[in-house]
Amino acid sequence: MSALLSDPLLHATHCHALRVRSGHSPDPAGRPGLWIEDVSVPARDPLAERRRAIELARPSRDPRRVLLRYADGLSDLIVVAPRGRWDRTALDRLAAGESVAPNDAPPATGTSPAAPAPAWGLGDDGPAAPHVVALDHAGDEESWLTALAVTLRRYDPDTQPVIGTDHGSFTVEPAATLGESKPSSAAGPTLTGLLFDAAALPGEGEGETEYRPCLAPPFPLTVSVLRDSGGLRLRCDHLSGHFSAEIAARFVRHLVHVHQQVLHRPQTPPDDVELLDEAERARTAALGRPPRALTTKPVSVPGALARIVAATPDRIAVTDGGTDLTYRELDERAARSAHGLRARGVGTGDRVGVCLERSAELVVTLLAVLKAGATYVPVDPAHPADRLAHTARDAGLGVVITRLPEFPAVADCVQVTPDELKDEPRGGWPAPAENTSPPTPSPDGAAYVIYTSGSTGRPKGVVVPHRNVIALVDATRDEYGLSEADVWTWFHSSAFDFSVWEIWGCLLTGGRLVVVPYFVSREPDHFRDLLVAEKVTVLSQTPSAFAQLLDVDHTDVSARLVVFGGEPLDTRMLLPWFDRHPERSCRVVNMFGITETTVHVTEQTLTRKLALAATRSVGRALPGWHLYVVDPAGRLLPPGVAGEICVGGAGVALGYLGQEELTGRRFVPDPFTGGTMYRSGDLGRLRPDGRLDHLGRIDSQVKIRGFRVELDEIRSVLLEDPDVRTAAVLVRRDGPAGAATARIDAYVTLSAGGNPAGVRERAAGILPEYMLPATVTALDALPLTANGKLDAAKLPAPAVLRPPRRDTAPAAPAADDLTVSLTEIWSDVLGVPVDPDDDFFELGGNSLFAVRIGAALRARGLPSLRLRELYRHPTVRETVASLRAGQDPSM
Repeated sequence: MSALLSDPLLHATHCHALRVRSGHSPDPAGRPGLWIEDVSVPARDPLAERRRAIELARPSRDPRRVLLRYADGLSDLIVVAPRGRWDRTALDRLAAGESVAPNDAPPATGTSPAAPAPAWGLGDDGPAAPHVVALDHAGDEESWLTALAVTLRRYDPDTQPVIGTDHGSFTVEPAATLGESKPSSAAGPTLTGLLFDAAALPGEGEGETEYRPCLAPPFPLTVSVLRDSGGLRLRCDHLSGHFSAEIAARFVRHLVHVHQQVLHRPQTPPDDVELLDEAERARTAALGRPPRALTTKPVSVPGALARIVAATPDRIAVTDGGTDLTYRELDERAARSAHGLRARGVGTGDRVGVCLERSAELVVTLLAVLKAGATYVPVDPAHPADRLAHTARDAGLGVVITRLPEFPAVADCVQVTPDELKDEPRGGWPAPAENTSPPTPSPDGAAYVIYTSGSTGRPKGVVVPHRNVIALVDATRDEYGLSEADVWTWFHSSAFDFSVWEIWGCLLTGGRLVVVPYFVSREPDHFRDLLVAEKVTVLSQTPSAFAQLLDVDHTDVSARLVVFGGEPLDTRMLLPWFDRHPERSCRVVNMFGITETTVHVTEQTLTRKLALAATRSVGRALPGWHLYVVDPAGRLLPPGVAGEICVGGAGVALGYLGQEELTGRRFVPDPFTGGTMYRSGDLGRLRPDGRLDHLGRIDSQVKIRGFRVELDEIRSVLLEDPDVRTAAVLVRRDGPAGAATARIDAYVTLSAGGNPAGVRERAAGILPEYMLPATVTALDALPLTANGKLDAAKLPAPAVLRPPRRDTAPAAPAADDLTVSLTEIWSDVLGVPVDPDDDFFELGGNSLFAVRIGAALRARGLPSLRLRELYRHPTVRETVASLRAGQDPSM
C-alpha cells in the first residue's frame, strides 16, 4: 500500500462512502446514531450538490451517518467509514441502521513506499475528478492485476509494475501468454492500486445507491472495480500532481481494452497486446498533426527565387562586411557561374562539392550549383583532410568548388575556384553537358546533400529535394510574418543544415542576409555589435551560441524573432533575454528538427511563464509535417508515454546517399498517410494537446554545440588506431543544462608502446574539431557492470594531456600577476589544473570555452582576448607576451 496509509493519523482519510437516495421510502430519521440536517433547497440545486460533496469527502475515523433532507421531499443518507476496518458488507449494514463490529483484519497500512510521479503522468494542478467506465464483465482480481501490469509495462517498459491492494502489493512477471501470467507478491514503490469489490449491493428497496471505494486516492492512481445500483463499473481516482485528467482518462480506456484481451484472448503473448483500439489509434495519429494546413506549390529553389528577383531586383539580398549584393546581382553572378559549371561537364542531377568560407561568394556558388541543375554538397574548410576526402569519394563528386589549397586530391574529382568558373574552361575538362544553358530543376530533384554523423565511423549523406525547402519556407512565412522588411543573420556553417533555414528562409521571403564571419560568430561582443549595426530582425541560434550572447549587454539588439534549433534548449537561460526583450516586442520560438526532415519539424513559441517552468515542449508540428511516437515494434503510443519520435509529411528527405539498407530501416512507410515517415531515434512523448516533449536520444547520438554527433563514430575512429584495444566515449557537462560546456572524453586501453597523446593526434586528422575528444585517458581495463556493459559511473576523472613545453615565447616572471590571473581563469574554465606552458586546445579547449575566458577577463578588468589571438598564442605564457606587446608597458 501507499506510504500515505502507513501513517495512522492519515489513515482515516481513505474511506468507503455510501450514498442512498430516499424518495418515497420510509423516512430513515428514526435510525440510531444519525445526524440529520434539513437543507432548504431542492435535491438538484447546486447548493445541495455542494453539501453532499462536502459530506462525501469528509474523512472519518469511526463510522458516520448523515441524513440530508431537501425541500422537495427527497433525502440522502450518507455513510462513511475507514477503509480496511469496515468492509463493503459492513458498510451496507450501517446504511440499514444495524449495529456491526469492524472487520477482524487490521487497517491496510502497506509496506511499499510511494512512487514518484511518472514521466508519462504529465501531472498538473487541476481538479482530480474520478473517471468512471461501465463494464460488461467484472472478471476477477487476478485478471485485473494482469491487465494493470501489462498496461503499466507498455507505458513504462523499464520499470517493474508494483500494484497495491487492500491485502498487499503484487506484480505480474511476463509470461509466454496472458493466460499464464500470475500475480506474485512484490515490494517497491507503488504507483498504482487496485480495489476489487464487484459483489452486488443488498437490495435497498426504492431509490438509488452510489458506492465510493475511497474518498481520497490511497495510491497516486487508484483503480476500483465495483458494483452499485448503476451497475458494474470501473472507477479511477488519481492525484492531480501525478497525473493529468486527460492521461488518467486515457489510461482507463487502455486498461479496459487490455482487460478484454486478458479475458477473451488468453493465448496472446503480453508483447502482442494492443494498447489502443482502432478508434484510439486514429485519434492518436491525428493528435500529431498540426493545427494549420500547409499551402504550398512545389517549385525549385531557383524558380522560387526568380520571383523575388523579378519583383525586387534592386533590393539588397546579401551583406558581407562592406559588400552588398542586390537580388539582380546575386542572380546574374550565379547564372554566370552556373554556365561555367555546365561548360565543365556538370549535368542535371550531378553532385558538386562546395568548400568555401562563409561569405557572399558562398551564397552565389550554392545558387549557381542549383541553377546548373546540380545538387550542392557543402563541406566545411575547417574539417580534417580525411573527412573532406571521404565526403568527396562517398558523394561521387566530379567537381569541388574551393579556395582551399590543402583540399585533398581525390580520383576523378576536379577542383576549381569561384573565379575560374567565370572563365571559359581550357583543356583537360570533361565534355560539356548536354545543354550548357541553365536547365529548370525539378521540384522533386535533390537540392543538397548534407553529411551527418554516422555510427559506422564515417558520416552519411542526407539527400533533400527542392520541394522540401520550399515547403519549409511556406510553412513558416505567414506565421512569423517573414517578408522583405526582415534582416537575417547567417551564423552557421553551410555543412550544418541550420544554414539551409538561414540562407533560403531569408532569400525566398525577400529579406536581407547578413553574413556573420567565423571569428565574429565566436566573439559575442562583436556579434552583438553586428546585430545592432545591421538592425537584424530575424536571429537564428543554437542554445550554446545564444548563451554567449547573453553574457554581454544585448539591450540594443532589435530582433523581432529569435529562432532556436540544433540542440536541446534549457528555457530558463532565456530569462535575462525576456528581461530586456519582452514578449510583445520579440517572439522567441524553439524548433525541434532533424537533417533528415529538412531542418525544422515543430514550433513552440516561448514565454516568460514557460521559461520559468523549464518547459521541455518543442511544440506542435509545422504545417505539412506530422508526428508519431511509437514503441520498438512501431506501434503508436498514447499521449504521455515516451517512445521513438517519427516524422512524416512534407519535410521527409529522399534517404541516405548510397545506403539503401540504412534508408530502408529509417525511412519507412507511413501507415496512416501512405507516404514515408522517418524514424528519428529521438525519444519523446506527445502531450494530450498535441505538443511534443523532446527527451533526448535513444542511442548514443548527442548534440555538441548544435552539431549532431554519434559517439559510436568517434569510438570507431579510435578503434582504427593500431595502438587502441578497447575504447569508450562519453559526454560530460558542467551541469545538466550546460549545453555550451559539453565536452567529449575518451577512455582507451592501449597496446604496449601506445600513448594517449598519439591516439588523440591521429583522431584529430580524421574528426572535425567539434567531434575531437577533449581528453584521452588510458586505463588498464574499462570498468564493466555485471551484465558486461560499460560502467560509466566507475570511470575515473579524465587525465590531462600535457604537451611538450614550448620555448618559442619569451619567458614571463613566475609571479607575474597577469600570468597568475590567466592561469587561474584557464583552470577554472577548463576544469583542470593549467600550467603557463600548457596548450589551451590540447587541454580540451574550444571556441565556446574561449568565449568564457574572454568574459572572465573582462569581469576582472583585464585586457580583452580575441579568439583569433588565442589560436595564434594558445598558451598562457604566449598570451601574456602577446597582450603585453599590444598594451601600455605599465600594464
